Amino acid sequence: MEKKTLFDKIWDAHVVKEVEGGPNVLYIDRHLIHEVTSPVAFLGLKTRGLKVFRPDMTTATPDHNVPTENQHLTIMDELSRNQVEMLKRNCAEHGITYHDLQSDGHGIVHIIGPELGLTQPGMTIVCGDSHTSTHGAFGTIAFGIGTSEVEMVLASQCIMQPKPKKMRITVNGELKKGVTAKDIALYIISQISTSGGTGHFIEYAGSAITSLSMEGRMTLCNLSIESGARGGMIAPDETTINYVKGRQYAPKGEAWKNAVAHWNELKSDEGAVFDTEYSFSADDIEPMITYGTNPGMGVGITQNIPTTNGMQGSDKNTFLKSLQYMGYHEGEPMLGKKVDYVFVGSCTNGRIEDFRAFAGFVKGRKKADNVTAWLVPGSQKVEKQIRAEGLVEILETAGFELRQPGCSACLAMNEDKIPEGKYAVSTTNRNFEGRQGPGARTMLASPLTAAAAAVTGVITDPRELL
Repeated sequence: MEKKTLFDKIWDAHVVKEVEGGPNVLYIDRHLIHEVTSPVAFLGLKTRGLKVFRPDMTTATPDHNVPTENQHLTIMDELSRNQVEMLKRNCAEHGITYHDLQSDGHGIVHIIGPELGLTQPGMTIVCGDSHTSTHGAFGTIAFGIGTSEVEMVLASQCIMQPKPKKMRITVNGELKKGVTAKDIALYIISQISTSGGTGHFIEYAGSAITSLSMEGRMTLCNLSIESGARGGMIAPDETTINYVKGRQYAPKGEAWKNAVAHWNELKSDEGAVFDTEYSFSADDIEPMITYGTNPGMGVGITQNIPTTNGMQGSDKNTFLKSLQYMGYHEGEPMLGKKVDYVFVGSCTNGRIEDFRAFAGFVKGRKKADNVTAWLVPGSQKVEKQIRAEGLVEILETAGFELRQPGCSACLAMNEDKIPEGKYAVSTTNRNFEGRQGPGARTMLASPLTAAAAAVTGVITDPRELL
């Protein structure tokens, strides 16, 4: 029998039709929507006189544009308010489950999916958002789609997609003190570049990967597309099954037993062939920090910014342009560089584990006076857990405030923008020019590294304070 990868098994089981010389027609198990990429798609349906084909397989929540303070008040920004109201109306018209602001199920779309048990192993999942790859942590094929594709899935519950190549990235060994899933992701991207995964779907494997919690796995898969990959995935195991069990939309009773039996079969066959393979050692990974304007421009926190030695042509020019934007110079150390803002949140690091790590680090310490900190839980559930576990008291004693759920300063589509020229240590996924606000300078890092910067006011190795 043909040896199949995990990706092959799930993809092949969802192919409705193979188009000769073209893409596959792929069935989608779960469609997640939000306020930014759905309005035009719904308008397209209306123009064509179509209804949503499987509203029961579609789930909506506003996240990108929502304010993270005073969510009980009318949204002040007109565009944001209109998009949120339009999403609510469209969902009511088509019978789609909608998790409104301040409701128990509200939050960032890629955080509430797993929380509610909507995300389950073996599924195909899409959303009009690039970081849909987050859900691959459960052994799913999950990827972002464009607005026209959102309309296609709403109308047919299918999408036309060419089958990507397959890549396996193996990380073996035990993670060192202070090294997190975020550091694994940033390290991998720094090694293979932001185009190294282009055309591929990544499967992560190895002892360092299977040792991660589900929160850590979601962080890693979330960042897959920052290497240019279509998405990332991790084979489900006991950790996965224990996370899903008992959640609102998880199978129950006999259906649960049958589901688990199926999920236990979801792994790459021994001897399955991948188009590309990489192998890394956990021993080589330290807390990471980015210095440039793409996620691949990262170094270990004790290392210096690279030099242009060996660089030529456009690579050198792009590198120097990035440093100029950041106000940095080649060969400089990252340690000790000033920090103005610290942001903890987003679909990358807005889960309860991230806030436990941050609160545990700042406990007994004080926020640096020169730092403005925005701590934004990824969902209502995360916010309630933070409060129930007494983390708010720890944070407030240390000089921090907790905001309300939303995408917040990840993408500056809302009120939370880093001012021009200011430096932000951010637990988000992108450090492009202007990503967190016009002229904002972003350094991507883990919640631990963000916490170290928050209490010292400069880039600091978190291991020195653990």
